[in-house]
Amino acid sequence: MALLPFVDVKPNGQVKAAVVWLHGLGDSGHGFAPIVPELRLPADAGIRFLFPHAPERPVTVNGGMRMRAWYDIKTMDLSNRADEAGVRESATAVQQLLDKLIADGLSSEQIVLAGFSQGGVIALHLLARLPYKLAGVMALSTYMCAPEKLAAEATSVNKTTPVFIGHGSQDPVVPMAAGQQAFHALKNLGFNVSWQDYRMQHSVCAQEVADISSFLQRRLMIVKEA
Repeated sequence: MALLPFVDVKPNGQVKAAVVWLHGLGDSGHGFAPIVPELRLPADAGIRFLFPHAPERPVTVNGGMRMRAWYDIKTMDLSNRADEAGVRESATAVQQLLDKLIADGLSSEQIVLAGFSQGGVIALHLLARLPYKLAGVMALSTYMCAPEKLAAEATSVNKTTPVFIGHGSQDPVVPMAAGQQAFHALKNLGFNVSWQDYRMQHSVCAQEVADISSFLQRRLMIVKEA
């Protein structure tokens, strides 16, 4: 399988850490790339951002129209919304990208995996199943594919990895209850999850951007020795 193409936003100076950020349905890696300056990270943060492009595929709920999607959506019913085979296929592709970062010299614990909506589904799927420990995971305005399989498939590798779950209280696309279901499924298995909701729809807002920046700095900034 060829490596996923991605928008590459490199820091000034040495790369000390990386964020792999997965977009939502019908978007591309370009959609979230402009958020990097909005995060107002310190100049010496050394964080490289990779925004992969999902493959194009027909999406059933959109009349079979081809668009960038991490998986097909056959129904808007949340319990069957995510095409599990597609989720697993995309999770494998994203893991290949993480593997490449590690092969190129980063430790897995210098990498944060983030995803919005469909991308968040992939991020949460990998959180529970990766063979190596990440620095953190951010799941934004999203839900979980096959939560009933989580207990059987989850490994303990990322049990202590901090997970930031953020959701809009007025989200008409992915109801907040779906995000809460994912939060509780992980929490009940002992994962280190935190929850934050915002007065917004299916989007990000200024307060969430600030919270994301704080999370990334806590997880990825190397504390200088006195």
